[in-house]
Amino acid sequence: MNKKVRIVIILIITVLSLEIVMRVFFGFCDTVLMTENANFEYIAQPNQKRFRFGNHINYNAFSMRSEPIDTAAIKILGFGDSVINGGVQTDHEELATTLLSSHLSEGLDTKVQFLNISAGSWGPDNCYAYLEQYGDWNAEAIFLFVSSHDAFDTMNFEKIVGVNKSFPSKQYKLALYELLDRYLIPRLQRVLKKGEKDKLGINKKTEASPFNSGFDNFYKYSLTKNIPLIIYLHAEKAELKAEKYNEQGQLIIDFAQKNEIPLILDLNNNLKLSDFRDDIHLNSLGQYNLEKNISKYILEHNPLLKH
Repeated sequence: MNKKVRIVIILIITVLSLEIVMRVFFGFCDTVLMTENANFEYIAQPNQKRFRFGNHINYNAFSMRSEPIDTAAIKILGFGDSVINGGVQTDHEELATTLLSSHLSEGLDTKVQFLNISAGSWGPDNCYAYLEQYGDWNAEAIFLFVSSHDAFDTMNFEKIVGVNKSFPSKQYKLALYELLDRYLIPRLQRVLKKGEKDKLGINKKTEASPFNSGFDNFYKYSLTKNIPLIIYLHAEKAELKAEKYNEQGQLIIDFAQKNEIPLILDLNNNLKLSDFRDDIHLNSLGQYNLEKNISKYILEHNPLLKH
C-alpha cells in the first residue's frame, strides 16, 4: 500500500470518527426543529425528543417544552421566550418549569403541571396569539415571563424558519457540515461584520414602536376568564449590575401596577451574576433560583389554586 493510499484511508477514518463523535456525544444532526405559524410567527415542531450538547430537550404534542398534558393535573401556564425555554443549553430536568412541576406536586400533594409555552425571541404578543389558538386548558393561573426589552418586542412575521440558522426546519445530514454552516461560518461573518445589527436582536424598539399589545391582551383575558395573571420581570445582567430595571422595564412595572397585576421582580429576589450564562439567559443555577422564586410565590398565595 503506497503512502497516498494510506493518507486517504487515514483521512476517511478521521472524518468518519469525527462524524460519529459529533453525533453521539454532541448531538449534531439532532437539533430542535422549528415550524412557521400564521398567528404567532414560529414555534418548535411538536413531539420532539432531542439530545444536544449533552442535554435532553423534549417538546410535547402542543410544542410545549413540557411533558404530555395530563388532563387530571392542576395546570399552570408559563409563557415566555428563550429565558424560560432554556434552549439546547438547558437539560429538560434543569428547566425551572420542570422543577416547578415536581416541587409543586410535592408541596400541594396533588399533580401539578407548570407548562412551558415559549420560543426564542417571543414577545407577549406571540404568547397571547398561542393562547388564542390553543386555549388555556382550564389553567388555574398564568405566568407571563418577560424582560425589559419585551415592552416593545412586537411580531413582524419576517420569515426566519429555514432561513436563520438558529431556526432550522430540517436536520443537517452531516455533522461536520452542520458545524461549519451553522456555527463556524456565521461566527466568522459576525466577526467580519462587527457592529452590524442582528435582525433577531432582542431590543427592537424604534421611535414608532407601540407598547406590546400582548400585555393588555393577557390582562383582559385573565379578567374575562377569571384566571389569575402574574408577570415575572427578569432582569438582564446589565440591569443587575445597575441594580435597577431600565426605562422599558419600568414601563412594564408601571403597567402591572396600574392594572393591579401581581408582579415578581427577580432583581429583588436574590438574582446573582452567577445565575447567568450570557447577558440575559440563565444557567442551571439560575433556572433553579427562578423555580424557587415562583414556587415561593405560589405556595404563599395558595388561594390562586382553586383545589
